[in-house]
Amino acid sequence: MLLFTFIGLHPFKVQADGLEVEAESAILVDAASGKILFAKNADVKLPPASMTKMMTEYLVLEAIENGQISWETKTSISDYAYRISADISSSGIGLRQDKQYTVRDLYEAMAINSDNATSIALAELVAGSEGEFVKLMNQKGKEMGLGEFEFVNSTGLSNRDLGDDYPNGTDPDANNLLSARAAALLAYHLVNDYPESLEISSQITDELDGHTTENWNWMLPWNNDNFAQYYYEGVDGLKTGHTDEAGYTFTGTAERDGRRLISVVMRTDSIGARFEQTKKLMDYGFNQFSQIELYPSGYQIKDQSTLDVAKGKEDTVDIETSEALFSTIKNGEEEAYNVQYHMDEDLLDEDGNLVAPIEKGQVVGTMELTYSGTVDYGYIVDNKQVQSVDIVTTSAVEKSNWFMLTLGAIGDFFGGIFTSVKDTVTGWFS
Repeated sequence: MLLFTFIGLHPFKVQADGLEVEAESAILVDAASGKILFAKNADVKLPPASMTKMMTEYLVLEAIENGQISWETKTSISDYAYRISADISSSGIGLRQDKQYTVRDLYEAMAINSDNATSIALAELVAGSEGEFVKLMNQKGKEMGLGEFEFVNSTGLSNRDLGDDYPNGTDPDANNLLSARAAALLAYHLVNDYPESLEISSQITDELDGHTTENWNWMLPWNNDNFAQYYYEGVDGLKTGHTDEAGYTFTGTAERDGRRLISVVMRTDSIGARFEQTKKLMDYGFNQFSQIELYPSGYQIKDQSTLDVAKGKEDTVDIETSEALFSTIKNGEEEAYNVQYHMDEDLLDEDGNLVAPIEKGQVVGTMELTYSGTVDYGYIVDNKQVQSVDIVTTSAVEKSNWFMLTLGAIGDFFGGIFTSVKDTVTGWFS
């Protein structure tokens, strides 16, 4: 790639705020770009407990999208799922084996009440067995680029909790593992690929078999004085978790004024602490950062607004950005951002010229955002190291006809001879 650099803003060094999050690991992410706004031990793998179910939700929604199943598909409850459902200690809601349940019934119980048996029933429906479903979970995790992760079941329980029913192909003593970064990236894909997941995760209660169960997310707008201290405006998901090994975990997401944030806290001390620490992260993100249009659509860098054209009816063509460049910027750090042009070398000849014919709106490179401040956590999306927009041509340039191209070639030839003779003569008399 051919690189042009524009320093339109001066480097500006800042100190990160001393945000103290009382969790073993934590992360805060802008949900639109995947930009990380805060991280603490974000790459340490820990048991995620029921946050595991975010992957189960994703694969169920994907199966619906692909037409493999529908919301109204019905399935029965296996002996394994029935046994887990009867265990109140593992969020069991007492599923029945004398009836069939729809995918919607099972999904809502899983997403709202964090029910384990419905997760198993959905896994068996999608893949035939939980063991085969776990293979899909790990395959999808690799596709997403989750990095530090391992799935061994669909629920988030440890395999020891499942007894002899632990999924085939996994270790009987194994546990699911996710880093905070991996959990945030999984949530990023879930809410962006399937925003309908938030319509369900934001429901406060669920009705199944005549019983009402409640959402474990106390940051939702409950009509309950006991939870009022945890309410947070804009929260609509996403997934809580708790086991003795995992502690209290929570992947939260909230939207305010068109901005969505995703947060993860792992191994907090209590059921309330996971929400208190999430509130710290959300406050930090919404209060200390703003989404700013740094460069408008059609932006042209001064003195770099054209490219030379070879073999065209025009000698140059104007270039500009195809769309506005937005970014979530920490307040006061606007001057820490610059831009660079990266031109596509495959489109240029050896002299750096675009070769005609050229179409209007043809993508010829990218304008990338660079950061010169002191705290840069990067992005959770592996293939996205910077924010960028396309650079495009503003007009078409036709290829010159054969006669003009021939004249140009002759001119270049004789011009070269003249230059050679001139240099020789000059050498004789110097």
